[in-house]
Amino acid sequence: MTTKEMTEWIDKATYQDLLYKWRFEEGGSPWFCGEIGDYYKKVMFEKRNMLSHADQVNASKSVGWEK
Repeated sequence: MTTKEMTEWIDKATYQDLLYKWRFEEGGSPWFCGEIGDYYKKVMFEKRNMLSHADQVNASKSVGWEK
């Protein structure tokens, strides 16, 4: 996947989609390295902060901690 495609995916993803990848992607994943990693984190936290606390909790519970 190109950097442009990754950026587009991040922009279109929901907070829950981003949180799922954040929890379950392998260590050293290109999603979390360098500029893309910085962008991912920035966008994920922006989308999280747009939600109420209850919606953040619901997203977290929905994603869970096991694949």
